[in-house]
Amino acid sequence: MLKRACEQAGIRKHVTVHTLRHPFATGPTHRHLLENGTDIKFIQELLGHNDIKTTMRYTQVSEKSLKKIKSPLDSLG
Repeated sequence: MLKRACEQAGIRKHVTVHTLRHPFATGPTHRHLLENGTDIKFIQELLGHNDIKTTMRYTQVSEKSLKKIKSPLDSLG
């Protein structure tokens, strides 16, 4: 089906299912999920990864996410 779709679209480059999956996994959708507080385990499930390390390779932590982290010490006193 993928081969036929590529032929119909005039794509001559070698394309695999992984070729399509990679932009989905690295695209803004998952970064937004992570930045909005979605647990990495849910993202792992969406991507179908068995190992969390694989998911972490695909997911980039943004500076915005890092700034949202509050120290437990901030809640004292």
